[in-house]
Amino acid sequence: MPRPAADQVRRAKVQYPGGLAARYRWAGSGRADEVFGVSEATGRFADHGALVDPQPDRLCRAELRVEGPEGAWTARFASLIFDDPQGVLWDSPGLLLVKYGFGLYALGSRSGDLAWHHATNTPIVVVLASSQLDHVLLQAEVETIALRPDGEVAWRAAHSDVVTDAELVGGRLVLTSYSGQRLAVDARTGQSDE
Repeated sequence: MPRPAADQVRRAKVQYPGGLAARYRWAGSGRADEVFGVSEATGRFADHGALVDPQPDRLCRAELRVEGPEGAWTARFASLIFDDPQGVLWDSPGLLLVKYGFGLYALGSRSGDLAWHHATNTPIVVVLASSQLDHVLLQAEVETIALRPDGEVAWRAAHSDVVTDAELVGGRLVLTSYSGQRLAVDARTGQSDE
C-alpha cells in the first residue's frame, strides 16, 4: 500500500495503557492549516512548535489529542524534516514521550504538561522505555542517549554508522546500521559487547 505524500494530512490512532486514547495528525512543510483544521477545543492545549522555530507553521507540523480518565489534552509539535510522530508511555514517571523529527517531548500522560524537551542533531529513529530501566533510550541516527525521568542525560554512545533500527532484547539494545551491521549495547550502561 503506497504511503500518502508529505503534503497530505496523515492520521494514526493509538491506545496507550491506563485508558489513554491518542490521535495523531501530521503533514509536511507549510501544511499547518490542514493539520489543525479539525482541532478539538476541549481540555488543555499547548503548542510546542516554538521550541523548534519561532515561526513553526512554515515547518512540518503534528498534533496529538489524548483523551483519558482525567480529561483531554492537545499538544502541537514542529519538525524541520517530514517525520511520523510516535509516542511511548513511560509508566514509572507517568510520561508520554513523543518523538518528532529531531525532538523528544516528555509530556505528563494525564495532563499533557511539558515536563522536558530534548533536541538531537540527527533525526530520532525510535524511543524505547522499559520498567526494567531507570532511564529511557532515545535512538538518533548516530547516537544513543539514555535520559532520566527528569530529562537529564544518564549516558551517551556515539556510533560510526547511521542506525536505522533499534530494539530491546533481553536487556540489550540491539542496533541495526544502514550497512546492515548489528551491534548489541548494554541497555543499562551503553557499553558495547564488542
